[in-house]
Amino acid sequence: MLVVACMSFAGFPAVGGASAESALPVARAARLAGDDQRTRFVMDIDRMVAFRIFALPEPYRVVIDLPELEFGDSADVETDGRGLVSAYRYGRFAPGKSRIVLDTNGPFSIDKSFILEPVDSQPARLVVDIVPADRRTFMRELALAPPPPADEKPEPPAQTNAPAAATPLQPVPPGGAAGRMPLIVVDAGHGGVDPGAKGKGGTLEKDVVLEVALLFAEKLEASGRYRVKLTRDDDRFIKLGDRVEIARNAEASLLISVHADAINYAGISGATVYTRSDKASDLAAQMLADRENRADLIAGVDLSEETDEVAGILFDLVRRETRNFSKMFGRGLIDEFRGQVRLIKNPLRSARFHVLAAPDVPSVLVELGYLTNAKDEKVMKTPEWREKVTEAMLQAVDAYFGRGFAQKVN
Repeated sequence: MLVVACMSFAGFPAVGGASAESALPVARAARLAGDDQRTRFVMDIDRMVAFRIFALPEPYRVVIDLPELEFGDSADVETDGRGLVSAYRYGRFAPGKSRIVLDTNGPFSIDKSFILEPVDSQPARLVVDIVPADRRTFMRELALAPPPPADEKPEPPAQTNAPAAATPLQPVPPGGAAGRMPLIVVDAGHGGVDPGAKGKGGTLEKDVVLEVALLFAEKLEASGRYRVKLTRDDDRFIKLGDRVEIARNAEASLLISVHADAINYAGISGATVYTRSDKASDLAAQMLADRENRADLIAGVDLSEETDEVAGILFDLVRRETRNFSKMFGRGLIDEFRGQVRLIKNPLRSARFHVLAAPDVPSVLVELGYLTNAKDEKVMKTPEWREKVTEAMLQAVDAYFGRGFAQKVN
């Protein structure tokens, strides 16, 4: 199989005490073994981490995405290719993420990929085995696999102290300096003159989502693992374009826009997570996007001044890397919601939401439930429900950034 879903494990203590002071996992060594019939890549890491592995053609590559790592002494890294691997490279790929790329001599299959738990003085070991395959087999397996995050075929990075065959990758999306805590933008939808949806019991969307956003931001900050920025912390209106720019100007690592839905059918209930796409996943998603995108019109904002800006954002939005990071987080958020928060059928959906239009900030829109459903409206007003939903959101953020929380296998 060419693509393996995100492998996940609970956090483990640092091995040997060498990285006990580091907030990030530390990669100590990497090596290749085997021949042209089976080649194994091994990287020693001081603790268990989640990873995602996939294949890319032309040129043929194995790509391994991990949480952000600190890379130790490069003297422990082999510089020569071996067997099916001609060379490899590694480095910080995006805020909170690292990537390893193995260049291969031709088509292949990923036979095994796993991580071994640390034992005694031995570190955790990331292991990947590849075997040869013909092009037809490679392309057939690639077509059957879930679409991987886009790889923009990065240019050779600038010279560093690392060996030539293992030089760090250049980060693609903009972000803070390496080692900084990820910045999460929490966006409470609507506000001020735009109340959003209204429940039959009189509950306003703008009030519900602000309470959830404030509690969620409080939990993120209290964890000590993230920096947090709210688009609004009171009852005021903010244009959709301004919400996007707040995230972009802050060089956010993630934007989470919080909403509560409404529909002319009282029987529908449950939360939904949306990502950005040019084509809606279904009619309901398109109708919701159309309603949310009218927020500026509801507030009487003249959109003509933003035409060029929005057009530029929409053009840049097709950057596949950002979209796929958004989907990755969206899937993780749904996994954390399961068993804690009621979900709608097919809870991961997509549409052309303006608030998710940042081309360089992974973004999701969370509809917490339907205010037009009496049960959803009632539960969304309770402190117990707000506690559960924000705790699940925190767990999802931890899993996305590899902060030692277990991720579920997709």
